[in-house]
Amino acid sequence: MKFNKWTLGLAALGVVSLASVVQAEERTNPVLTALSSTTISGYVDTSMIWKIGRGNTPLPGRAFDGADKQDGINLNVVGITIEKPLDETEWAAGYKVDLLFGPDAEDYGTTLNSTGLDSSQFAIKQAYIALRAPLGNGLDFKIGVYDNPLSYESFESFRNPNYSRSYGYLLEPRAFTGVNISYRFTDWLTVFGGVADSPSNEINARASKGGVEFENVKTYYGGITLTAPSDLGFLEGSTLTAGLYDGLPSNALATGGDTTGLFVGATMNTPVKGLAVGAAFDYRWQRDDFLYAGTRYGNEYAVGAYLVYTGIEKWKFALRGDYYNSGYNSWYYTEPDDGGSELLAVTATADYQLWENVITRLEFRWDHDLTGQNPIYSAGPFADDDNNAISLALNVVYRF
Repeated sequence: MKFNKWTLGLAALGVVSLASVVQAEERTNPVLTALSSTTISGYVDTSMIWKIGRGNTPLPGRAFDGADKQDGINLNVVGITIEKPLDETEWAAGYKVDLLFGPDAEDYGTTLNSTGLDSSQFAIKQAYIALRAPLGNGLDFKIGVYDNPLSYESFESFRNPNYSRSYGYLLEPRAFTGVNISYRFTDWLTVFGGVADSPSNEINARASKGGVEFENVKTYYGGITLTAPSDLGFLEGSTLTAGLYDGLPSNALATGGDTTGLFVGATMNTPVKGLAVGAAFDYRWQRDDFLYAGTRYGNEYAVGAYLVYTGIEKWKFALRGDYYNSGYNSWYYTEPDDGGSELLAVTATADYQLWENVITRLEFRWDHDLTGQNPIYSAGPFADDDNNAISLALNVVYRF
């Protein structure tokens, strides 16, 4: 901030302090006042992945560590967050903007739809206005594009127990463009719900069928979160979230219908200090009147179990087990007569903090096709001659 010569002269004589001048300027300048409560943070996410075994064949079930990351040193993504969180006033207002740069940004999906913007390796992960209305304990709103609240894992790898994402993560919408409303009834009960353009990830993507948009057709979702209070002893802070969504995607076939999803996720503390267990269930039903009307082929679900231990200084250990069951027209494709496919995965991650603000963790993952019915790959993992995939990854993230 620049000061005029009279202010500097008075400050030199001790008549005024520069700190008091700055505070007075902030009170009279609305721009400075707004910026004073805005925070900027971010991270740089990198990885080194070694796929043990067959060549460059893809690894089905991988969200951001697939074929383009295997056997290489990778920049995953750079994330920048600009935020003014809600304060404690009755009519509080704020905003949040999450920007992504790098290869994972291109794969994330929340690019601007049909605008001509070159979205290669750039994405707006979140951009919403946050509002609070003084109704009861306070009614909170998000308006814009925001993370799907019905999810156990996050896009940001460092927020998850493991570096690689679970099978269930692939079944969930990553973001909604719409309006989210949440209300906290008590310290242990929060209810949320909202309306969005579609369950697809693209920003402003309208529901469509056979290339025809239906602007008046929306996606609806809702759920609850239970948080264990302090009088429950070691369970304090444990959470359970459950909810569902239903809506028409932005790219449904002419014979397609709504996509319905169900999510249940829980994290529970245990009597052992530093030990927590978790579980997640994701179910998705993609309806199509022609392809699988009245059959199970539109159904797919995933179950994940988590074990996390942080009881040793600087160390963190995480173990995850995954099970996935698919029908026809899923991301893990099978022929209709095959009756669906089943995948199993075990992931072990060890995290040791060597430097401040840096996450360094080593991960081993084994994936196995329980049925061997995937016809896409003629060789390599999950083909007739190899139903196993093994990978080793080093994930290094700097947060600022």
